[in-house]
Parts: sequence; structure tokens; C-alpha cells
Amino acid sequence: MRKPTKQIKVGNVPIGNEAPIAVQSMTNTDTRDVAATVAQIHRLEAAGCEIIRVAVPDLEAARAIRSIRDGITIPLIADIHFDYRLAVASMENGAQGIRINPGNIGGAEKLGKVVDAAKTHQVPIRVGVNSGSVEKDILARHGHPTPAALVESAIRNIRLLENLHFFEQKISIKSSDTLTTIDAYRLLSAQCDYPLHLGVTEAGGLIAGTVKSSVALGMLLYEGIGDTFRISLTRDPVEEIRVAFELLRCLRIRERGPELISCPTCGRCQINLFNLAEKVEEHIQHMETHLKVAVMGCVVNGPGEAKEADIGLAGGNGVGIIFKKGQLYKKVPEDQLLEVFIDELDAMARNKK
Repeated sequence: MRKPTKQIKVGNVPIGNEAPIAVQSMTNTDTRDVAATVAQIHRLEAAGCEIIRVAVPDLEAARAIRSIRDGITIPLIADIHFDYRLAVASMENGAQGIRINPGNIGGAEKLGKVVDAAKTHQVPIRVGVNSGSVEKDILARHGHPTPAALVESAIRNIRLLENLHFFEQKISIKSSDTLTTIDAYRLLSAQCDYPLHLGVTEAGGLIAGTVKSSVALGMLLYEGIGDTFRISLTRDPVEEIRVAFELLRCLRIRERGPELISCPTCGRCQINLFNLAEKVEEHIQHMETHLKVAVMGCVVNGPGEAKEADIGLAGGNGVGIIFKKGQLYKKVPEDQLLEVFIDELDAMARNKK
């Protein structure tokens, strides 16, 4: 059961309580390069990204937010470190959310200016705490960035904003360690009712990052903890969105687009299944209709093992078959199999809308 939390809004996207768990990513372009940043966000939007964050290293990047926002459709969050002026400038230029660590933004007076701007522009603040930002006195008590240390730091920063009568907050406490992340979010969830943004920071490349993030975030989401999340990968950020929606699908939280099932191949396979599966997977990324699609290695087991699939293909020796709901639909020469299958898949998607 999902834990009830306070609901806030980032742009037009509600966060928390009964709102759908939102999928977020971050650009890796130079924010000052508006064209490149907008182009990457367009690719992320097409993949299903619902909130995007951009780095703001200087005033030029903060000013670029206005032009970026004009070219995209999803809410934009400005990621700020240390300099309160960048937070204020980002909001003045249209940022619909900011991510800061209130404790290192420059003191009470400067934090007050950030909060005043957030109130003026009706912008929520994400309190972002990670293992590297835990305050020295907290570290001294705990020895290292333990789950309890991360939570103590987060609560301290939450209170800084509450003391300024600011309550439109979303909280994240990230570690690169999977078990620390899980335990920290469990502790924080028990101590506050603000919406939580989940993530494993510095998770790694496609394989390591996917596994670490899926374990930590999957467990938390299954327990009802979390209102937004990002799969952090050292990779094209579009891959983050693909992994995120597969995670939500596995947990039966949200469905987006077709589900691909494919066999790992064995000695019976007489077709280049890896290539076929990759091409089909690439094709379905931008489809929104929910279908179960199967790519199987042989005609012996294909339709049987994947009989729940709406549509599937199975390879043979120079020939393949297309099946629907476990029943043979047509035989196709191997060199035409992918093309014919894609046509049938697209037709099925159109008819199911």
C-alpha cells in the first residue's frame, strides 16, 4: 500500500499522495547550449520522461532556462549547488522546481532569498541530501554516512525551510550503496510526510546501474515508499527512462507501451535472434499502446512458451512464423520476417487504441 504523503506540484505534474509515481531524468548536455538541451529533452519526452532536471553551473545556464522551457512540454527543475543567486535566477527564468541542499546554500539570509523567490514564483524545492553532503558534526557522531546520518541531515534541512514557513518540499537522500539507500528511505518515510524522490546516486553504467537501482528502488516502491524517482546511469539518459518504466511494469504499478518478452536462445536457435530482439525493442520504445510482444528463438517452443503474448515471432531454418495468442498466424521467409512482423505489430497497435 502506498504511503500517503503531502501533495505538491512541479509545473502541471502532481507529486505525492495518490498521484502516479513520476519518472524523472536529468540532461547531460551543456545547459547553456539551448538547442542541444532541448533536442535531448525531446528524446526523453518521447521515451516517457515526465520531469526533467538540468544543471545550472552559472548565470548563463540559469538564463537559458527560459528558452529551454519554451521548447519543451514537461516541467523543468534547476539543479543548484552552493550559489543562492543561481537558484533565484533560475526561478526568475521559469524553472518550475529547484533542487538545493538548504544547509550549504550560503547561510540563513541567502536561504531566505531563495525561499522568497520560491514563494513568489510558486516553485517547490527538492531538499537533496547525499552521502557527500552530510554535515561534519553529523558525520562525527555517526562515523560515516549511515542511513541514520543521512536522515538526520535531511530532517535538519527540512527544518531550515519550515522555519521560513516554506512547506512545498520534496525530499531525496541518496547513497551509492544499495542497502544504505533502502534503509535511509525507510527511516525517512517513517519520520516525515513530504513526498520522496528516490534514487541511487553514482549507480554506474547500464548493467551495474540498472541492477543497483532496480534492487533499491524496486524494494522501496513495492513497500509503498516513493513518489518520484530517477534511474541514474552513466549512459544516454533515454536508457534511464526505459529502465524506469520496466521497473514500474514489473511491480505492476504503471504500464507504458508494449512489454517485450524474449528467450535467451539455446542450441535449437537457427536465426539471429539477438538482432531481431534488438530491432523489435528499438521499434516499440515510442509506442504507447500496451501489448505483450514476444521474440522467440525457435518454432518448437515459441508459440507455446509465449502463448500469452498478443503477437510474437519465432525463428526457424530460413523461415519464421508470426503467432498471435499462441496460434500460428503466418509463415514468413527469414529475410522478410522482421519487416512483416513490424507491419503486423503496428496494425495491432492501431486497432487496439
